[in-house]
Order: sequence, then C-alpha cells, then structure tokens
Amino acid sequence: MRQLDGPRQEPGTTATGLVVLLHGYGANGADLIGLADAWRPVLPGAAFVAPDAPEPLPEAGPSARQWFALTFRDAGELWRGVNQAGPALDAFLDAELRRYRLPASRMAMVGFSQGTMMALHVGLRRTTAAAGIVGFSGLAAGPEHLAGGVQARPPVQLIHGEEDDLIPVEALHMTREALADAQVPVEWHVLPGIGHGIDPIGLALAGDFLARALGAAQAR
Repeated sequence: MRQLDGPRQEPGTTATGLVVLLHGYGANGADLIGLADAWRPVLPGAAFVAPDAPEPLPEAGPSARQWFALTFRDAGELWRGVNQAGPALDAFLDAELRRYRLPASRMAMVGFSQGTMMALHVGLRRTTAAAGIVGFSGLAAGPEHLAGGVQARPPVQLIHGEEDDLIPVEALHMTREALADAQVPVEWHVLPGIGHGIDPIGLALAGDFLARALGAAQAR
C-alpha cells in the first residue's frame, strides 16, 4: 500500500484541528492546499494537508494524480475504485492524527470531485466520526451500499454548481437522499451559474461549515 503525503500548511502554534483536502481527478495536492489561505481567518488553529492521490495520470501531465482510474463506461467502477483507494487514505488519516496528536473529532475532510467520493466513502466508514465532511462537485460512489456501510455519521455539507457539465447537479440530489436514508446529517447548496469548480460563495459556505463543525467538536 503506497504511503500518501502532500503539501501542508500549519498554524504558528500547536494545531487544535486538522483539515484534510482531497483533490480531484487529474490534479494533485497543490491544487487544493491554497484553500488554507481562504479559511485560515475562521480556522486559525487548524493544520491543513492535501495528500497527492496514489496513482499517476501521465496523460494529464507529469504531476497529475488520480485516486482511481476512470473510464466513465463502467457503472461499477466508482464503487470498486473507492474501495481500492480507501485503505491508503484511511491509513493516512490515522497517521496525520498521530502526527498532530489530535482525536478524530478534531479532523474535518474536504473533497473536490473524485476527492468528494473518497471523503464520503472513507469518512463515513471510520470507527470514530470526524468533525465534518465537505463535498464540492462530487457524489457518493455506490449510494446503494451507503445505508449498510456507514459506521460514523459526521455532519456533511454538499456544494455543487448548477451548471456543472462534468458531474451534473443531479448527483448532489442523489447523494443527499442516500445520506438522509443512512441517517447522516446533511446540508446542501446548489450554486446558480457555477460549473465544475469552487467559487467564492462556495468557499465562504464551506468555511462557515468547517468553523461550526470544528468549533462544536472542541466544545464537546
């Protein structure tokens, strides 16, 4: 199993929280680590880490990575993919919590696109719940398996552009319904005029959610 690593930003003092940023297909950790700058004002004590996915994707560029291969021709490939990539991410989360000497309740996960698939799959199946999960422009892989597979129920926030032409906004509605059926608390936002990406409104919504989630975890 390949050990994951990637860019990180740390607070000036001992970390009181951890935010793990999971990039999309064909990107890498550097693509998302800049979100730390946007959220630092509301999460001053958080460490941010953005692991590179385990598999290279050379046709997309020398530094491009993928959590698992995508052909978009096989209905079962998402479910098989998250199960294949899940153990490495799960081990990485445990290692990061040990690194910062934090409990799981002081960690939040943020995914974009394929990274959202990973965040939801792994984050909802860990034995101890994270503080929260944010999913941008993604979906739950294998939603029919969700109700029987959930072990943890952290609050989830889904954000999706109404004009997303890569993962249509219908994916958000499918995912939120599957989460609700599995009794996972979920809030969701559809952003008019936004495609497959993260805009300032989405950034602000997610920052507020993360501040609430990590703040609530600290208060417990």
